[in-house]
Amino acid sequence: FSKEVCGYPVSIFFIVVNEFCERFSYYGMRAVLVLYFKYFLRWDDDMATSIYHTFVALCYLTPILGAIVADSWLGKFKTIIYLSVVYAIGQITMAVSAIHDITDSDRDGTPNNMTFHVVLSMVGLFLIALGTGGIKPCVAAFGGDQFEDHQERQRRTFFSVFYLCINGGSLLSTIITPILRAQNCGIYSQQKCYSLAFGVPAALMLVALVVFIVGSGMYYKAEPQGNIMMDVCKCIGFAVKNRYRHRSKQYPKKQHWMDWAEDKYDKLLIAQIKMVLKVLFLYIPLPMFWTLFDQKGSRWTLQATNMDGNFGLLVIQPDQMQTVNPILILTLVPIMDSLIYPLIGKCGLNFTPLRRMTVGMLLAAIAFICAALVQIEIDKTLPTFPTSSQSQLKLLNMGSNPVTVKLPGYDALNFCSISLNFRFVNGMNTTVNVSTPAANFGQIVPFSSSNYSQIKNGMFTFKLWSGSQSCEYNREFGYGSSYTFFIPNTLVFGSTCQESITVAEDIKPNSVHMALQIPQYFFITAGEVMFSVTGLEFSYSQAPSNMKAVLQAGWLFTVAIGNFIVLIVAELAKIPKQWAEYVLFASLLFAVCVIFSIMAYFYTYIDPTEIEAQFKKSVNEDDEDDKSKKLQKTEVELVKRDSINSHGEEDKARQTKM
Repeated sequence: FSKEVCGYPVSIFFIVVNEFCERFSYYGMRAVLVLYFKYFLRWDDDMATSIYHTFVALCYLTPILGAIVADSWLGKFKTIIYLSVVYAIGQITMAVSAIHDITDSDRDGTPNNMTFHVVLSMVGLFLIALGTGGIKPCVAAFGGDQFEDHQERQRRTFFSVFYLCINGGSLLSTIITPILRAQNCGIYSQQKCYSLAFGVPAALMLVALVVFIVGSGMYYKAEPQGNIMMDVCKCIGFAVKNRYRHRSKQYPKKQHWMDWAEDKYDKLLIAQIKMVLKVLFLYIPLPMFWTLFDQKGSRWTLQATNMDGNFGLLVIQPDQMQTVNPILILTLVPIMDSLIYPLIGKCGLNFTPLRRMTVGMLLAAIAFICAALVQIEIDKTLPTFPTSSQSQLKLLNMGSNPVTVKLPGYDALNFCSISLNFRFVNGMNTTVNVSTPAANFGQIVPFSSSNYSQIKNGMFTFKLWSGSQSCEYNREFGYGSSYTFFIPNTLVFGSTCQESITVAEDIKPNSVHMALQIPQYFFITAGEVMFSVTGLEFSYSQAPSNMKAVLQAGWLFTVAIGNFIVLIVAELAKIPKQWAEYVLFASLLFAVCVIFSIMAYFYTYIDPTEIEAQFKKSVNEDDEDDKSKKLQKTEVELVKRDSINSHGEEDKARQTKM
């Protein structure tokens, strides 16, 4: 064991710093991921949501692989090192995939070879999923290994600080990386800086790896002892095969199907597996909760892109709204433990862990009802866009008089200047230059338009000039708005410039405020505290001490399945209205909640420690009985042997006399 500082092994300080940096890296990258899919790779909402949840599902499947590799082959230390290298390579690959200048041959700000960026990003995400999932079950356990048996208090403090680092890294990264993403960067053209938003988490992952390696000489490195999950799987497999071999009626029935493993495996292991299977059976409905919960990083973030994030002195980015979750977790956990649960107990209500989990599910469903109501308000403000089977016609009148246009089957329409994107249209007979600190439109030749440009919200000043003449035009832009500025041929450069330019508001600014998302975040976080924290506590209390890893694997597996359900619904259901999809998920969780409450009603709480003690006592008594029976059998055999010997001697005596 390593040297100690204030009663703590020096090695754990390296582990704590490593965990903080790794969690910052993971959650920082994940915070901006769905917007990267939509706005950089140009995927639609369903595709972006599907790939996002596929990635999250892989992140919760690979811990099982990491635990098996660490416990059965490499050990925790080497597993963390090797997979952290894979993890860092994945983060760097993601950062490189977001550099638009690599394939932007015409330098217009849009990659010309999108396949390159898609392939690179998918490789990066796969490596990240393998790395973050693989080290997830190892780091905390490796930290626990650094303490000796007499340091139980220090070990508990370590785990508290360890999980505080997880929440701290998550909170800070979710605040910082969206700010980095919102910056403009580029070599030839300025675009949203996704490369910087991915690059900083990549740098933090490299720091995490270096810090962990620096402390390598101080670690206690336990040798691989074998993985309990493999033993459990082998025992269950043998029981199933043995039961199938003895399926004929001529064989007596067993009390439990796992009893068919008694021919090969220890009875205590079989009894422990029975207890675990009881808990795993309750896990069956749980994925639906995670189906809703993890959408705060996908659907809810996309919902926030159509909302106004101006909070006065503070402007919130759409992907920063996710910070509400860790802030509420740090607030609600102590409130629940020290206030809510004790008050419920004083009211005489038996608020058991399974009842808490049921209420947590209900709160998550209510959160999605709130999200649906917010989406209905957003839909009222959105323009009508053409569907995949429709086309949209944009007409621009560059003359000084209104023009009437007639289309077959439609009434006569009067058109002035209409456009979908932000740009300037030059209606003058001379070339006009337009620029602003955020964008340079360059020269706009007569009767043509500038390139489409995107700028941040707020007040901007545009400079227009032609030859030696110039003027300034001021305009304030809101979230999600789109304008066309028409420069008429009657424009006179000077003080009247502001009044002369015609503005067409193609898309109105987002008017639904992001603050309306706070109730849904509150309900989903309250549901998480009652469901997730209580669920882990319940699972650990109902399983033997050597089966904690099995339950942890089962719990993570429910998270992965929940994310795959989102993938299925997003790709197959194709519900046209987003609010209807929210209602669908809420309804599904309500139905699952009813099923889970019925299963919980018939569940009988157990004390695994007491059951194991009774079982061991019973086994010892059986062994004593076996020993007693063997002793009695031996005594009988000895008596018989003595009797036979005495009869033999008598026969010999008779023969001698004869």
